Amino acid sequence: MQRIQGNRASREFYRNHGDWAGTPLLQRCPGAEGVFQLSANPFHGARYIASAHGLGELPPDEGIEVAFAGRSNAGKSSAINALTDQRRLAFSSKTPGRTQLINFFEVEPARRLVDLPGYGYAAVPERERRRWGEVVSSYLAGRGSLVGLVAIMDVRHPLTPLDVQLLDWFLPADKAVHILLTKADKLTRNEAKRQLDLVRKSLQLRPGEASAQLFSSLDRQGVADAREKLACWLGLKSKEKPPADDESSRG
Repeated sequence: MQRIQGNRASREFYRNHGDWAGTPLLQRCPGAEGVFQLSANPFHGARYIASAHGLGELPPDEGIEVAFAGRSNAGKSSAINALTDQRRLAFSSKTPGRTQLINFFEVEPARRLVDLPGYGYAAVPERERRRWGEVVSSYLAGRGSLVGLVAIMDVRHPLTPLDVQLLDWFLPADKAVHILLTKADKLTRNEAKRQLDLVRKSLQLRPGEASAQLFSSLDRQGVADAREKLACWLGLKSKEKPPADDESSRG
């Protein structure tokens, strides 16, 4: 795999827009519980703008991007649709592994979500899987506008060998990773918490910026938290949470 470049283009964008604080993303955008409350869903207006089958078809490398990656059938398309409150912004193929394009969605000018092809589906021919891997790894390694990666993992089967390979390759770079443990509605609360703790302990043993949370596109668990995280990564408008209602101040 190629060495991942620093996010010089994204830093320049933050400087020009007055949002760059010179600190890592996960310090500026703390845990999934967040410190901001969005006045409205800033992702609802996201729209499809381009697809790329190869590196020569990528949109201009400017502004800032957050990419979504995960195993086929882990719920990546459903997660994107839940975050944007759109039913069919991201398409999931009836046959996992058939989605072969890198898809770009514009949230605001120069701010994009990127849907990467799913990985790990055995029925796809080896030659085609190698080609996907080369295109995706080249995108992740060389895309200057990429500020962070959302790794999608089925909460029932997290940290598969391919998931671990992605983390071990991407985490040492100067970019953040946030893991959405999808399909949390399939487990009891205690089971889901155990899986979340397992993943967080694994992340503590690895270099780089990383966080994780439970997520369900079905019962909406974790959707608001993930929106706050990604809105902060992309520098989208938000407002501070109002102070807690103090009963002693009531008349």
